[in-house]
Amino acid sequence: MSAKSKNDALSGSLSLLVLKTLALGEMHGYAIASRIQQMSQELLRVEEGSLYPALHRMEQDGWISSHWGLTDSNRRARFYQLTKAGSKQLEQELESWQRITRGVAFVLESA
Repeated sequence: MSAKSKNDALSGSLSLLVLKTLALGEMHGYAIASRIQQMSQELLRVEEGSLYPALHRMEQDGWISSHWGLTDSNRRARFYQLTKAGSKQLEQELESWQRITRGVAFVLESA
């Protein structure tokens, strides 16, 4: 799969992936992107140009909150964490994702 098709596939599920990643604990942006790449066994790569606007939007929606802190390497970074509203949104997005994947599976199995 080319990098472009990986990113196209990722765009519709970025919120779900970020919320699920933040359910593990607070992280800065680079750590979120790295964790998604690691958990997907290197199949998914989140670019900064997609991640930070998504984080900003999710914060405006109240799904995440943030604060400034220091990374392990002593660099200043914004750390993000899931809010109660974000946990609820994660549940809704997981249910939606499961319905969609079931539907796709039905179509593929019947074709």
